[in-house]
Amino acid sequence: MFIAASTRCFWDKSFDEACGCIADLEYDKIEIWLHENGDHLKPSAIAADPEAEAARLRDMTRLTPVALYLNHDVGGNEFSQIVQFAKLIKVAQITLDGAGLGTPFNTEIDRLRALCETAGRDGVRLSIRTESGSLTQDPHTAVELCQAVRGLGITLDPSHYLFGRREPVSYEIVYPHVLHVHLRDTSAEELQVQVGLGEIDYSRLINQLRHEAYTRALAVDLIPEKTNPETRQLEMRKLRLLLESLL
Repeated sequence: MFIAASTRCFWDKSFDEACGCIADLEYDKIEIWLHENGDHLKPSAIAADPEAEAARLRDMTRLTPVALYLNHDVGGNEFSQIVQFAKLIKVAQITLDGAGLGTPFNTEIDRLRALCETAGRDGVRLSIRTESGSLTQDPHTAVELCQAVRGLGITLDPSHYLFGRREPVSYEIVYPHVLHVHLRDTSAEELQVQVGLGEIDYSRLINQLRHEAYTRALAVDLIPEKTNPETRQLEMRKLRLLLESLL
């Protein structure tokens, strides 16, 4: 396992500034957040010219990209170009958001099958993030999607199995399907809290991942609307040091 930082942590800065801040915090690997808003890499720009965007990325930072988080709905043709971009920058992991609650299960299966087929042709893994308000808020449903869609995995975000629940949700069932991880500290009352004030059991999580021979990224992923820019760098440094002490 290794530690990375999501560029989403610096949503309020330009992409190259975000990378500079991440490097200053002594992270050497990044997950690239793709979103149309703000001054980060945009799915539409990548879809229009993946080669040019890959070259621009290499010019902007020497940090190693290890994953993409596509936090924006795109069509099939756009997604195919984003997969080509991933291949150009040697990234084999893309995370998507799951469909919202109320979406017919078969409709989501059809969507994910088409996307997995596109990604799989170029050796790129696809996973859906566990999130409240989506079909994946129930661990069993998340696993059922993986069982129904060949090649699909899970991006485990344990915060959403703790926050807002009367009792923490048991999610051991998802570990065999985990391809990527998003982390921050969380309590039952707050989706994001200062590191050390939450209830995420990082040691147990890492041990469970080791049991499944997980060797991929633990991505620090702060939520824009929950993050105080004045304390952000301190929190990211604390979480990096905590994770390093457990690996």
